[in-house]
Amino acid sequence: MDWTTLFQTVLPYLPAKAAGDIVSILTFLIAAAALAMRFWRPPAAGSRLALLYKIVSSLAQSKGWNTNAYQPDAKALMIPAEASRTIEAAKLGLDPASTHPKAGEPPKAVIPD
Repeated sequence: MDWTTLFQTVLPYLPAKAAGDIVSILTFLIAAAALAMRFWRPPAAGSRLALLYKIVSSLAQSKGWNTNAYQPDAKALMIPAEASRTIEAAKLGLDPASTHPKAGEPPKAVIPD
């Protein structure tokens, strides 16, 4: 069960004023988090702000195609859409699989044989 289904299940049991207040507050928090994500540069991976950044990012619903390319614990290889990520990674001496934005970790260098 996702949060929207849970919210739609609980909402009818709340008084109208409380339900309206909850919806308004949640809407404000999500919009404020999205605005913060627009201007907040991702902190370093070891920073104390990294956890707060991930919480605000989740609240702003920054996932999938809406995810920022740079995250506290991962860095994407930014190349033109028509370029091959494999070729560009090889030019930089990086493992192509680790350069994907969703790899979940910083790009790894290719160790020559």
